[in-house]
Amino acid sequence: MNFFEFAWSISPKLLRGSLISLELTVLAISIGFILGIPLSLGRVYGNKIIYTITTIYIEAFRGTPMLTQLFILYFGLPSIGIMFPPFTAAVIGLGLNSAAYQAEYFRGAIQAVKGGQMVAARSIGMSKIKAIRYIILPQMFRLVIPSWSNELILLLKASSIAYMIQVSELVSVGRQIASRNFRTFEVFLVIAFIYFVIVEILNRILHSVEKKIKIPGL
Repeated sequence: MNFFEFAWSISPKLLRGSLISLELTVLAISIGFILGIPLSLGRVYGNKIIYTITTIYIEAFRGTPMLTQLFILYFGLPSIGIMFPPFTAAVIGLGLNSAAYQAEYFRGAIQAVKGGQMVAARSIGMSKIKAIRYIILPQMFRLVIPSWSNELILLLKASSIAYMIQVSELVSVGRQIASRNFRTFEVFLVIAFIYFVIVEILNRILHSVEKKIKIPGL
C-alpha cells in the first residue's frame, strides 16, 4: 500500500485512540479547573498557613516531571495498597498537575483586576467572599482565557505520555500499529496530523469564545 492507502486503513484505530486522548484531556482539565480556583484564591487572599499549603502544592507539581507523578500514582502507590486502573491514574495525575498550572494562570488574572474594586466592594458593605464571587471571579474568567487556552492545548499533547502507564490513547495505539507493520514513520506522521487537526479546532473554538466575551477597551 502507498502512504495514503495505509493512512486510510489505520485511521479508524487511531481515531478511537484520539477519542481516549480527548476524554483524558477533558477530565484532567476539569479536575485542574476545580482545584485550581481555590488554590489561586489561597495564594492571593489566604492567610499565612493557607498561602504556604497552596504554594507547596503548586511548586511541588510544577517542579517535578509529569511522568514521575504518573509513575508514583500507578507504580508507587500499589506498594502501600492503593491501586488505580491505568486510565484513572492518568486522569488523576494529569488533573493534579494541571491544577498547579491553572492556579498560577488564575492568580495572574486575579491580580490583573484592579485592587480598587475590592476596596470599593468592601466599602459598600459586601463581605470579602461576596466581593470575590461577584466582582473578582467574573472578571478573572474573562482575563484568563488566553493563558488557560494554552493549558488546554498543552494538556492535550501531554496526555500522550499516558501510554507509559498502559493507557490506550492515540500514541499507544500508534505504537501498537507500528510494531506490527514496521512503518513507524508513516504511523506517527498520521498521528501528528491528527493532533494538529484537533489543536486547530480547539484553537478556533477558544478564540471565538475569547472574542465573544471580551470586554471592549480592556
